[in-house]
Amino acid sequence: MQNQIPSNWQEVKLRDVVNVYGGGTPSTQQKSYWGGDISWLTPAELTNYGSRSIAGTASYITESGLRNSSAKLMPENSIMLTSRATIGNVTINAVPMTTNQGFINIEPKKVDRDFFYYWLKSKRKYLNQIAIGSTFPELSKSVFKEIETTIPLDKEEQQKIASILSAFDDKIEVNNKIAKTLEQMAQNIFKEWFVTNKKDSWIEQNIGDVCKTYGGGTPSTKEIGYWKNGTIFWATPTDMTSLKGPFIFRTEKFITEIGLKKSSANLLPKGTILLTSRATVGILAISKVPISTNQGFICIVCKEPLSNFFMYCWLKRNVRLIQGLATGSTFPEISRGVFRKIKIVVPDNGTLDEFNGIVKPIFVQISKIIQENQKLTAMRDLLLPKLMRGEIRV
Repeated sequence: MQNQIPSNWQEVKLRDVVNVYGGGTPSTQQKSYWGGDISWLTPAELTNYGSRSIAGTASYITESGLRNSSAKLMPENSIMLTSRATIGNVTINAVPMTTNQGFINIEPKKVDRDFFYYWLKSKRKYLNQIAIGSTFPELSKSVFKEIETTIPLDKEEQQKIASILSAFDDKIEVNNKIAKTLEQMAQNIFKEWFVTNKKDSWIEQNIGDVCKTYGGGTPSTKEIGYWKNGTIFWATPTDMTSLKGPFIFRTEKFITEIGLKKSSANLLPKGTILLTSRATVGILAISKVPISTNQGFICIVCKEPLSNFFMYCWLKRNVRLIQGLATGSTFPEISRGVFRKIKIVVPDNGTLDEFNGIVKPIFVQISKIIQENQKLTAMRDLLLPKLMRGEIRV
């Protein structure tokens, strides 16, 4: 894939350094094939999956299901690579595991496992380019095995490269666990104050009485001026699925001022709560930037003295209630009208202020952790291709 091979590196075909296997799906008509103790992984489970390894799956198969399908039980510390629809998601199985047909399952034989894991991550764009298929693109095992690349001759150099990149991921994963613990702490405080010790004197009101709600909009995609060189953050539900924590700092797409004016999108202030309102209902985030959205959201701005931290905790606790109010034949959706009529018990101002004073530092710390992870991710992604091409030697 490159003209000049770094010194002490060698050109190889992947079939020479790894063993490659496929997956399979036991018949869903045979109940005896399902509900066993053998992990069975699907590509959907790796969508926006943040960890390098996976130990559990949504579905499990039996020994009979394994024997009567093309599924293969991969030993722990193998590498699973999604090979169709969404190509290039990769994980390491922490336990023996099977997959469906949407994977290329890899057992390293003449290459360091962690090095090859990061090699795959660095080649995601290329793997998508060589996939073929009329219905949906798929990367075949035969094509994958014939890929040529260069790797260090010395396995110790491979391990050093992997250890540099692993150090970033180790820190990111530790930070994610801390952020998750802190958010749970805030939720526990909310439960103690406003569920366990709810006061009869507190007033029940509609959400629409204590919050302003807004919808979103999509500028015409035919008008280049609505999008090109846009600087206004414009969120879609896709931006929400990859969040690690309660905040959204950026969006994949931007719109222009004229795009904002020529659509039903609203420019909402920092601190606005975004709630996905269709298809996947109930994903939440507090915006850390002024933001606009498409139609897949209910955007919530709290009226004083209600804080966005209180409202976020309340919404998080009542996601199932909100999802239960969604309707629709094509996909579930909750309207703003229905959402605004949901009942919420609002504490007195003094209690709200005291709660906000306690949980605000927790959310501030979570925000700092997420920002640190963004920097770590950017540094790792900058180093990854350079290390894998031998431009930086270790």
